[in-house]
Amino acid sequence: MARLRVSWFCMMLFLLTSLVLAQTQGDDDDYDDAFAPEPSPSDDGSPAPVADDMEAPARAPAPVTEAAPSSGEERRALVPALFAFGDSLIDSGNNNRLFSFAKANYLPYGIDFGGPTGRFSNAYTILDQIGDLLGLPLLPPYSKIFNVDKMRFGVNYASAAAGILDITGFHFVERIPFSYQIKNFENTLVSLIKNMNAPIVEEAIPKCIFFVGMGSNDYLNNYIMPAYFTQDEYTPQKFAELLVHQYKEQLIKLYDLGARKFIIAGIGQMGCIPFLLAESSNGECSEIVNQMVHPFNAKLKTMIMKLNKSELPGAHFIFLDMENMFKDIFTNYKSYGFSVTDRGCCGSGKNKGEVTCLPMQTPCPNRDDYLFWDAYHPTSAVNLLLGDMAFYGGPNFTFPMNIQQLATL
Repeated sequence: MARLRVSWFCMMLFLLTSLVLAQTQGDDDDYDDAFAPEPSPSDDGSPAPVADDMEAPARAPAPVTEAAPSSGEERRALVPALFAFGDSLIDSGNNNRLFSFAKANYLPYGIDFGGPTGRFSNAYTILDQIGDLLGLPLLPPYSKIFNVDKMRFGVNYASAAAGILDITGFHFVERIPFSYQIKNFENTLVSLIKNMNAPIVEEAIPKCIFFVGMGSNDYLNNYIMPAYFTQDEYTPQKFAELLVHQYKEQLIKLYDLGARKFIIAGIGQMGCIPFLLAESSNGECSEIVNQMVHPFNAKLKTMIMKLNKSELPGAHFIFLDMENMFKDIFTNYKSYGFSVTDRGCCGSGKNKGEVTCLPMQTPCPNRDDYLFWDAYHPTSAVNLLLGDMAFYGGPNFTFPMNIQQLATL
């Protein structure tokens, strides 16, 4: 299979511009947390380790006051809390104060939210919609919340550019890989136990839902990036095996920490994002990339079936088939109310995907008509739709049950 190369000039132009401008925006709070890997990779390219006795900052910033996606009457929560792990598809601000090129703490991100929060969207993410359907408020990002009162409905640990592999996304400098996100959840448990009653926490955690959506960056910001040389070492099948093996160990770690109800999101139609459409000579989706990613989704679903069957007693895993969800949306986009499928709402260059959303750039006015907000991420309208599919969907979208059913177990 031919080695896929992506445009480094366009990527680095965006990275340099966004970092310089975004560093002057966002929070001005002093930042002394050690939750992120060191910016300089070690000899093998992986971030430096976090100390085992890592503690969260004692000072908590102002409370989060964001409103939930829907404005209906307050509902009784279906689960005690929701804990989320992932990348830029659900990051809600954990990268804001990192020295990172992967940031969205500037307009026009959040333009339909009342202002930027760190979400890589014009408003909401799929996680926001799932939380709302569970009857929970928006989850605060771990980086801004070290107060038990703010943790009681859950925490979002997701970090843009993060991957299953620690090395993934190192060209973005600081990011919080999945293994470090799990460490942050451990910190949360310690804080909850210190400030509450340990038996209460131990009883509640198995009833909570754990959303995990990892893997996209392991392809987009590792496997298909020339600087990593990963394609020279692994075939798509072998790379998928590597990822799923590491993923399984990480999920078992969460299980050992008390998690029992898991939502595991697969990877969508990555070859159809504007960034890769801009690389295409015919303007069509990159089937090379879609075929690269498919083995990961297939092996991940198989792994989840095995975990459910016997390997982890008492655990319930569901697989969100993001590949099929996006296929359905692409096929039936008109019936879902969309009209623009092949370019970003905010960006520059071919398909508005060569340089993604820059600070203070004017986005398209008809954002709900677009599938993609920027070069990489869906619009809020698509995210809300995906959340509904995940919550209410049948076995073609969620396996072996949907989120609504998982919440009742």
